[in-house]
Amino acid sequence: MLEWVCAVCFMVLMAMFWPVVKCYGARSPATLLLAPRDIRRSTDISEPAALAMICKPSALANYLLKHCMSFSTSLSIPPWNWRMSASLQTVFGALWPVECPVHFIRDYLQLSDDGLVALDWAVVGAAHLKRRRTSSNSTSPLCETALGHGYLPVIFNRRSQNGTPLSTLKLQQFGDPSDLREAVRYIRYRQPAGQIYAVSESTGSGLLLSYLGECGSSSYVTAAACLSPVFRCQNWFESGPSWPFHWALLLYQKSCLSRYRTVLGEHVHTDAVFSSCSLKAMEEALFCHSGLKGVAVEGSGSWEAYWERNDPLRDIDEVAIPVLCLCSQDDPIRGDPRSSLPLELFENNPHFFLLLTLNGGHCGFSTSDEGPVIWSHQALLEFFRATTDFFVSEERAKLASRRRGLGGAGKTFRHRSVSTCKRLPVCSHNIHDIYNWQRSYTR
Repeated sequence: MLEWVCAVCFMVLMAMFWPVVKCYGARSPATLLLAPRDIRRSTDISEPAALAMICKPSALANYLLKHCMSFSTSLSIPPWNWRMSASLQTVFGALWPVECPVHFIRDYLQLSDDGLVALDWAVVGAAHLKRRRTSSNSTSPLCETALGHGYLPVIFNRRSQNGTPLSTLKLQQFGDPSDLREAVRYIRYRQPAGQIYAVSESTGSGLLLSYLGECGSSSYVTAAACLSPVFRCQNWFESGPSWPFHWALLLYQKSCLSRYRTVLGEHVHTDAVFSSCSLKAMEEALFCHSGLKGVAVEGSGSWEAYWERNDPLRDIDEVAIPVLCLCSQDDPIRGDPRSSLPLELFENNPHFFLLLTLNGGHCGFSTSDEGPVIWSHQALLEFFRATTDFFVSEERAKLASRRRGLGGAGKTFRHRSVSTCKRLPVCSHNIHDIYNWQRSYTR
């Protein structure tokens, strides 16, 4: 506990002078700059843009720019405000206590291999059923906002994550979507008439992108959004974020696994796991080294082979739904945007949209004049609504054109039943019939 307090105090002291430097010091040139309402890449770096949208021009992109007000409303932060510090934004979003009326009812889902994952359903009231703590303080406000917009939020917790019991010796690898696939099928069973929208934060976006790429058009998801995602995960594990955040993340991972140290000792080298000094060393000890007493660990192999199976971008060309990514240029955990953001993905793949802000930290995006809803939460909810409306309007236009075509057949149409037209596909995420494009992005 004392180590946590010292780490937080150090990060606060380190970030206290940042607003002063921003206000009076020399300003470093931005590298990824676009006009707020332009979807073309700009090479002019003399005037930093507070908000940029990077994507391939398409009808959906134009519709989003027209109907999503958050896409053209940049974050308003005075140069002397503490929110100009990326470190303070990150710490504030992760650790600052939030009073929220939302509580959670937990369901445990037993998987095909007898493992357990937890699904936390957000509700208002029922204080005695309150969940112990969310993995991020931004989760509860997002659930509260989503409930107010008519959504039914549910949070997916991996094996051994956030109090979920570890009932088997198997831990989920970084980009293995098998557990999430079963959870989505269960949610689909619970809500067969509803549409599913997915949101992920930070490194959790690797799991969501792996799922969307592996499942393709069979993902059951209408649209998805990633807040401060980490794209180049292998490089991220090898280089790591700045050392205070690196140390905090490593300590958090060890604390989550410490309660299972004895049972994991039969499967992995726990001494190597808990003595590791980097995220890379810990990941290697868990999944790349052979087990004790000659017992083979599932999926064990070299570091390169591990990321061939778990790279979130390995099947990115198979993603078949719109995905919005919200990132900040000053993200202290993701790293330098010039090397950590795959701009070619957003410029060539029409399914992906990048909202890039000048400030905001990692999963922060707090503004000095924000209301009850955080800007990033408002942006992703507007994105979900706009994509749904766009697909509905496109389906109506297609249905009308088909009816006009059938109307030209004269007597033949009069003998057709009305149900014939109702059998037309109305899947909201079947965008292959809406566009005629060739995806040109490859790894």
